[in-house]
Amino acid sequence: MAGGEVYVATAVETDGPVPGPHSLLSLASVAVTRDGTIRSRFTANLDELDGAAADPAVGAWWASQPAAWSACRADAEPPGAAMRNYLAWLNALPGRPVFVGYPASAAYLWAAWYLHRFTGHNPFGRGALDLRTMAMTLRGWPYRESKMRHMPEHWLADVSLRSYVAADRAENVARLLIHMLDDWRKLHPHPVGSGGGDGMRLLD
Repeated sequence: MAGGEVYVATAVETDGPVPGPHSLLSLASVAVTRDGTIRSRFTANLDELDGAAADPAVGAWWASQPAAWSACRADAEPPGAAMRNYLAWLNALPGRPVFVGYPASAAYLWAAWYLHRFTGHNPFGRGALDLRTMAMTLRGWPYRESKMRHMPEHWLADVSLRSYVAADRAENVARLLIHMLDDWRKLHPHPVGSGGGDGMRLLD
């Protein structure tokens, strides 16, 4: 893994609110470098956990979405194999992976739990980049107003998060991130660590 950061836009599909009692059904990520270039993609469908069960309300919702359910069950593989492949993919990225989600909290919970459970290692660490929070800081909005319907048109021109297929949603999270990064670079043409500007100096 080379230096720098790679932003890993991620989406999940599950059969309940928390991992362990419920299962991760599908995981997808798109790796984006700071200049807005998509570098790589990963997707996997996972078998349900032994001893886990779908939340009744979530199971009923899936029953109303047969096409999405079929998509997340196609070619499902054992969780251990899927997460080992995911870790290998993350380790091969050209920089340290930064988890990105919209919102980040739910997707990160599942990715971190499954990585720890099946590989013993979470290369994302304990943090995640939430795109609602990023919208809040870029636009100066309150957090609860930092939703899709308030975002500028140039962020959403090629973005739709209404799909329930993880690969499609991860792709759209990546596109939204790329547009946000473009605005961020305009505000901060010489960010700390880029080699330009004075930045902040750490005390010895």
